[in-house]
Amino acid sequence: MYISKKKLFYPVSQGLRKYLRHYDRETKLPVCYNDLLHYADSFPYYDKKGQDTLWESVMYDQQTQQELNRGLTMIYALLKTDGDMSVMEHLYVSRIDYCTFGNSNPFRVQIMNQLNDNYDYFYVKKADASRIYGLELEHILSPSRINYLVHENSLIEEHIAGIPGDVFIKDYLGRAGSNKVRIAKEFVKFNERCFVRLLGDMRAYNYVVDITPDFEDEQYRVRPIDFDQQSYEGKKTMYLPQFFKDNNPIVDLVLNLLKPDVVKQYQNEERTLMFRRVKSARYRLKDLIDCMRSDTISTPEKLQQLKQELAEHHKSADFLKCSSMGDVVRLHLKTVLLKAPKVSAGKV
Repeated sequence: MYISKKKLFYPVSQGLRKYLRHYDRETKLPVCYNDLLHYADSFPYYDKKGQDTLWESVMYDQQTQQELNRGLTMIYALLKTDGDMSVMEHLYVSRIDYCTFGNSNPFRVQIMNQLNDNYDYFYVKKADASRIYGLELEHILSPSRINYLVHENSLIEEHIAGIPGDVFIKDYLGRAGSNKVRIAKEFVKFNERCFVRLLGDMRAYNYVVDITPDFEDEQYRVRPIDFDQQSYEGKKTMYLPQFFKDNNPIVDLVLNLLKPDVVKQYQNEERTLMFRRVKSARYRLKDLIDCMRSDTISTPEKLQQLKQELAEHHKSADFLKCSSMGDVVRLHLKTVLLKAPKVSAGKV
């Protein structure tokens, strides 16, 4: 499958910035993305198995480090407690990592609790309109809430906990205690969520699997962690995780363990849940889509290709009338969710 080698960055428009202010996503930050670029040294960061993670831990001079420690701790407070620093006095920045590959080149900040050595992360990235639209659509349409902040050219994202998809497939999928039917079911639902809201490039390392022990078994939830490819690519299959080669082991589970009518049932269940989320947040979603419709977040060539492929997929010429990716997302949500049938009972 062809994937754009380097996705274009799109600036935050005035309309989108107005939306972010209205919904408390924009706030003034003491540290911006460019401040973190002035590091003095770096060295490779290895995981617990001694493997290179392709992240680099960066070092700053003493004065800069002190300023960053105060500013980044304040950002964590803004992210977690709306800026209440009274509960943050025992926190400090223990490590800053820089990602040298991919589109967004993010910084990962580790915040340590000096009372018990517990830690958490957040990310500092360049603000990209595509990614922000992806974050908002995830917040509105998925079963998970997303916490992030924007200021000028900087985007702050909370850490989404879970086992990276490629690690899950390699180390967890074959475990004796794994409930493979539930894994297959969740992947079907995840695949459906991505397609309905047109989130692309969900290769295994772009999502995580959250495992929750149940009283008799385990539950699984797949969550995307990379939103750069929100409504960007032109090929329809880019928005269906089932077509990425590194997801094949889970796709094989679906084919071997779930009958076609059960797969269809799970798809219908997810569409019904998304339709209910649309109804409960219809004004916020309308405001977001209105911004998206007047914005540019892809190339004319990709827009034209996606319009044609979705028109053929849904057998609807209405897609050919769309003039922006926002129009396509709006029509796709309407087309898929409004025809979501009632979920049949009696199947698990």
